[in-house]
Amino acid sequence: MSAPQSGRLIAGMVGGGAGADIGKTHRYAMRLDGQFDLLAGVFGRDLGRSAALAAELGIPEDRAYASYGEMARAEAAREDGVDVVAVATPNDSHFEIARTFLEAGISVVCEKPLTQDSATAAELVRIAAEHDAVLAVPHCYSAYAMVRHAARLVRDGQLGAVTFVDVEHASGWAATPLELLGHKQASWRTDPDVAGFPSVVGDLGTHAYHLLRYITGLDAERLSARLRSLVPQRRVFDHATVEMDLSGGVPARLWASMAATGHNHGLRIRVFGEKGSLEWQHEDPHHLTLQDLDGTTTVLTQGLSTLSEDATRLTRVGLGHPEGFLEAFANFYRDLADELRARRDGTRLDGTVLDGKTPPTRELSFPTGRDGLIGVQFVEAVAASHTNDAGWITPKSALLTTGH
Repeated sequence: MSAPQSGRLIAGMVGGGAGADIGKTHRYAMRLDGQFDLLAGVFGRDLGRSAALAAELGIPEDRAYASYGEMARAEAAREDGVDVVAVATPNDSHFEIARTFLEAGISVVCEKPLTQDSATAAELVRIAAEHDAVLAVPHCYSAYAMVRHAARLVRDGQLGAVTFVDVEHASGWAATPLELLGHKQASWRTDPDVAGFPSVVGDLGTHAYHLLRYITGLDAERLSARLRSLVPQRRVFDHATVEMDLSGGVPARLWASMAATGHNHGLRIRVFGEKGSLEWQHEDPHHLTLQDLDGTTTVLTQGLSTLSEDATRLTRVGLGHPEGFLEAFANFYRDLADELRARRDGTRLDGTVLDGKTPPTRELSFPTGRDGLIGVQFVEAVAASHTNDAGWITPKSALLTTGH
């Protein structure tokens, strides 16, 4: 662990090797605010390529490991071992890797979906708590300043009672059979043994569902879903439509697709309430559009002095200078650093001593292992509904909430 009261935390990484955009994204985000030093890792199964990337990243030779098991044992034994490890590998490996580090008492950032089934996801949540480690899942769209402001408006009742929510993550990146052309990402994301047969739900649908939950504070009480493959001969589903009843019976719709021809990223949410509505789009992330009952439209811009503290604290540059995905990812790591540093140093976010108690996190902060578990439970419920001809299914998360 990094030295108490020191400014920077020590990070490690498993996966995210050469050619993996998500690995680069994690590394950029760690560095942006000077919160972390990446000093350990294993960056792929090919030891030569992994060692070459480690050297390129300036990682000490004795901390460029051959396997994640070796890394967990060595780092746990070091006085200056890693504070957190980012797991940026394909879906089917998440559980074993995350479990290994959590059982060593090392905090983990694990890419979504957390695991391939809710039993193993719940096991990771339990292990993290047992070993007093942080388990975080980078649903980083919740770390945009204007998403935080949207959540604050809804939670403070500025829209009145929520009446309907519409969210979509409809991308066209795989609208053609890229997996047949040797495309590395498409190859594993369309392999049911690696990504699961409802692949698009775990890959994109979980982001959309988390964004819905984050902004509204509502969860699905039941859902009805249909899955399709729009690209012929694809081995997984690449298109999903989900109808939901949220907490209190609020209706909602979710659309996830990786075959939405011509769409770029395609993440959008609209929340309707008794007093007005809001809309946020990922491809224009520094604006939040509000409409009142009369249809008057107000466009809020990141950096305005009238925004909530939740948005202001995540804004780096002045009004009129838009921030983007890497900054949002860095906001996730900034919130995580606050939590890790508070646990390490025994202080609250305001600097007061904790007297041995776990530091309280902000109401609007980073997604945790529980969010990852709820995402996996959502995927399972969607798959079960589809198998039952779009029959209504109650997610396990709703059963736990209601005590059934």
